[in-house]
Amino acid sequence: MAGAGKDRGDGAGGGKGAGGKGAGKKETGAGQGAGGSGPVGGRAGLKLHHLRPAPGAHTARTRVGRGEASKGKTAGRGTKGTKARGQVAAAFEGGQMPLHRRVPKLKGFSNAGFKTAYQVVNTGRLTELFPDGGDVTPDSLAAKGAVRAGELVKVLGNGEAGAAWRVSAHAFSATAREKITAAGGTVTQL
Repeated sequence: MAGAGKDRGDGAGGGKGAGGKGAGKKETGAGQGAGGSGPVGGRAGLKLHHLRPAPGAHTARTRVGRGEASKGKTAGRGTKGTKARGQVAAAFEGGQMPLHRRVPKLKGFSNAGFKTAYQVVNTGRLTELFPDGGDVTPDSLAAKGAVRAGELVKVLGNGEAGAAWRVSAHAFSATAREKITAAGGTVTQL
C-alpha cells in the first residue's frame, strides 16, 4: 500500500494534498495583507514592469533590410553608389582636395598672444563722468562703470576735455595728453 495515497484523489498521501504545494499557495495568498511585501492600503502598488506607453504613442522601430515589404531591399540607402555600399569619410569631397589638406599648416611665430589689451576711455566720456574735475583713476572709472575692474586703462583723445582732471592711467594717446594738460589737468602714467 505504499502508493495508495497517490492513486486516491483525496490528498491524504502525498503530492498535491493537504501538506503539498496546493496548501502552501493558499497560505501565502492569505498572509499578504498583513505582510510587508503585499498590497499597501488594500490596493496593488505601482510596479515598473506594469508601466506601458499610451496606445498609439510608441511607434515600433523600422527594421530595415528584412524583406521587401518595407525598406527591405535597399534599406533606405537608395540605389547603387558608394553611399549605398559602405561608409564615406566625412571629409571626403568627391576627389577634390579636401579642406583639411588645402589649408596650410600652422607654421612660424606670432606676437598676437603677447598683445596688451586696454580698456579704452575717451576724454569726452571723462567730461560726462567727472564734469567738476578731480582725481580720475582706474578704480574710480570702474566704480562708475566706464571700465572693467582690474584691467589696464588707456585714455584716448576723442571729445573735449571739459574740466581739469588729475588723470592716472596705464597709457595715454598723444591727443589725450594735449587736451588734458591744455584744460589745466595733469597726466600720470601708472
